[in-house]
Amino acid sequence: MTTQTHTIINLKNSALARYGMALALGLLMLVQQGFAQQQKTITLDEAIKLGLSNSKTLKLSQAKIDQAVSEFNQAKDRSLPTASAGFLYNRAQIPNNHLALGGPDGLTLPKSANAYLGSVSVNEAIFAGGKYKYARQSTDLLVQVARLDADRDKEEITYDIISEYYNLYKVLQSEKVVEANLKSVDQQIHQSQRFFEQGLVTKNDVLRFQLQRSNIELNGIDLESNRKIINYNLNILLGLPEDTQLTIDQLNAPTVVSASLQNYLDTAMSNRKELKQLDLRTRVAETNMKSVRADKLPTLGASAAGYYLDVAANPFPTGGNYITPLTVGLSLSWNFGTLWTNKNKEAEARIQRDQVVINKGIELDNVKDEVNRNYQSYVSALNRINLLQTSIAQATENNRLQESRYQNATGNVTDRIDAQSQLYQSQISLELAKADAGLAYYNLIKSTGTLNK
Repeated sequence: MTTQTHTIINLKNSALARYGMALALGLLMLVQQGFAQQQKTITLDEAIKLGLSNSKTLKLSQAKIDQAVSEFNQAKDRSLPTASAGFLYNRAQIPNNHLALGGPDGLTLPKSANAYLGSVSVNEAIFAGGKYKYARQSTDLLVQVARLDADRDKEEITYDIISEYYNLYKVLQSEKVVEANLKSVDQQIHQSQRFFEQGLVTKNDVLRFQLQRSNIELNGIDLESNRKIINYNLNILLGLPEDTQLTIDQLNAPTVVSASLQNYLDTAMSNRKELKQLDLRTRVAETNMKSVRADKLPTLGASAAGYYLDVAANPFPTGGNYITPLTVGLSLSWNFGTLWTNKNKEAEARIQRDQVVINKGIELDNVKDEVNRNYQSYVSALNRINLLQTSIAQATENNRLQESRYQNATGNVTDRIDAQSQLYQSQISLELAKADAGLAYYNLIKSTGTLNK
């Protein structure tokens, strides 16, 4: 009995163990799967493509394009013939149905009468001063304006994605520098503690290195806080789950300026959406002026109609009880009062056209200023990288010399820490400068209107 009991207990323990192991493995797989889902390495091109496909702003822009196309189609419909059909039934009760017309019998009408009247008509404007044509032209131009609005929105979203991507890159690169410097400082702390034990340095020297490590850690805490904020914002832009932890694929180093300022200016003049829109709006204003002038011209129309008139009680045609007149006609009308009442409308349309032309001149100056400013910023960013690379070379050599002097007890801890801090700051500044130069390049391309090309 005891043996059986022990056997049963062992079997239960074995089953429980297997169950527990399976449960643990299942939980581990779930954790690994969740971790894998939360990690995502993404390139800049992938981020742009993902952000554009999930953008609610672009979906709204497309809806505006669809609305403009619908208005254009409605303008085309207004030039089509109009047609109508109707059917009327009347019943007349005549209580007093006798008329004495001077004769002995007079005229006696029926006590009641039925009347059915049906009509079908078609009308077509032959000439209306070109108003329908100008309406189509105007709405077609507005469709093109809506499409340019969508292109501008696409550029803005693309730049926002690039900006957040580079901001995340800056933080991640700075965190790598922090991590590398923490390892270096840990070595210095370990070395200073050994020197302290040998009586070569004071306790204050050890504390100085530990204080330096604390300052680097504080910088790392600030960087991690910024990383979480930027990571969250980028997830929202890309339409990713908010808890996705993004890592950045290595970015290409900024290149030298390959074109002159004038080339960038010429590109902007040809591609900026704002300038193209103002050209279209100028044409819209000119079309509106033509439409106002068209109101002063006569209108010629053609019509055709058919009628069915039946006076029998039965509405269906019976011989001798109905007639079906058919009509065809031309109508010519002229509201010549518009010759003097439309002059202020014409003046308003002309003023609107002039305002658009003036706005284009202002926008042209703004575009030139923007391109020049971004060009100079990019050149300056590249020069800053060159200077920082020289600075890092100098800081690296100075750090090496101070480390050698400190190890040989010919230098003090202050010079050693200052040299390492300068190198640490130069390394972070270089990473930030590279990212700023990359962002300045995209800002320059955006100002030329070719960011998505």
